[in-house]
Amino acid sequence: MQEKAMARVIIVGGGFSGTALAIHLARTSSSRLLITVVEPRANLGGGVAYSTQEPAHRINVPASRMQLSGEEQGAFDRWYRQQPECSLDSVAHCEDGAVYPQRSLFGRYLADQFAQAAQAYPHVTLRHVQASAVAWEGEQLLLSNGETLRGDVMALAISHPPPSLPRALQPFSAHPALIANPWQHGVLDAIDPQSSVAIIGTGLSMADVVASFSTRQHRGPLIAFSRRGQLSRDNLSGEWPEWTLAPQQASSARLWLRHIRAEVARAAEQDLPWQRVLDQVRVQGQDIWQSLPLREQQRFVRHLRSWWDVHRYRIAPQVSAVISARRQQGSLKVLAARLSEISDVGNQLQITLRTRDGASQTHRLDHLIVTTGPGHEALTASQPLLQSLSQQGLIRADLLGFGIDVDSQSHTLNVTGQANARLFVVGPAARARFGELMGLPQVADHAAAVAKHILQELQIAPAERCPPSAL
Repeated sequence: MQEKAMARVIIVGGGFSGTALAIHLARTSSSRLLITVVEPRANLGGGVAYSTQEPAHRINVPASRMQLSGEEQGAFDRWYRQQPECSLDSVAHCEDGAVYPQRSLFGRYLADQFAQAAQAYPHVTLRHVQASAVAWEGEQLLLSNGETLRGDVMALAISHPPPSLPRALQPFSAHPALIANPWQHGVLDAIDPQSSVAIIGTGLSMADVVASFSTRQHRGPLIAFSRRGQLSRDNLSGEWPEWTLAPQQASSARLWLRHIRAEVARAAEQDLPWQRVLDQVRVQGQDIWQSLPLREQQRFVRHLRSWWDVHRYRIAPQVSAVISARRQQGSLKVLAARLSEISDVGNQLQITLRTRDGASQTHRLDHLIVTTGPGHEALTASQPLLQSLSQQGLIRADLLGFGIDVDSQSHTLNVTGQANARLFVVGPAARARFGELMGLPQVADHAAAVAKHILQELQIAPAERCPPSAL
């Protein structure tokens, strides 16, 4: 009997989403499979989040909560404690025993898991092509290194586009005082420790910048501002009982807000922190989101998203301590304000802020740093491959401005709303459909689900085995 031909899967993007998808496919395929991950970075697993070499950038949750699947709880924590960095990085350790490693360590862990999967499943070929995907032409993928790839299925693991510059700042894009993308390598190194700095945005990215300043002994005046002036909240320390949400069948964002507030009050009566309630909302987040009609999802994005973000996306205690110390010293001010005027004064910028109480403040700055986050609303136009697919009508942006429109199995939808059975999206770019799809546990689960759908499309039965404990 003739042997079945090897099926081919192309994964564009080798950050967490793409690497996790490749590993899940290797673990669960029962047939021969060639998995090619297209990623321009030298190592897989890092992506935007975990490729940073900045020592102040730490994972935002304890290492015990970082894993590729629910069955592997604590796997990264155990791996990290065996690395030399665990003993060398004393700041990573908290009094309650939890560890918050530097983010690059989790990227290294993922690369290690990919390498182990490549060895553990001989019927599956895992390979990394270090290049960028530039176009889709004639049923083949064109790469920046001149290579072309053909596959039976392609998955887009493209999650975080570059930051988008606010309109008011676009005329100053080339000004030496403006730092539009603080994640560019070395861009913060040239900032004088005494310089005056303002940061647009007060969320996770702003927290990372302030933490980075602490390693560079920056002591100059620092202002962070956003429309609401909300800071990302702290993570929990210590062990707390789980919380069970009371049943709720609300069909509106307002009713869910009322219900969650009532749950927080009920938890407080039992001396439990609000974080436990929000953690459970996060677990049920996809079901809650998908139960809301589009108009209610749009209302959430317009009115509640910023509040959800600062309570849901929390910061490591080490970063929180840096921010608290600078605020107490008076060298960091956090304002609820909007930018009303900006002008250049030689190598400096002068800005006028309008605070929420109607007052105006004028500041002359050595640097203005943008931390308003990735430009997800422009994802489909953010890089050549997505532009190519969009121009051919093969993909379309979702209606919420989060990323790429997909169906319930994460197939892409074309310009007329038809699903493409051979083209998938994995990771946060699909969150307009699924809801809670930014936190690592949810992204890991989504990668596992997409792997299952891909194998079904390829008519490959899942392997009847558990993943090795070493992986």
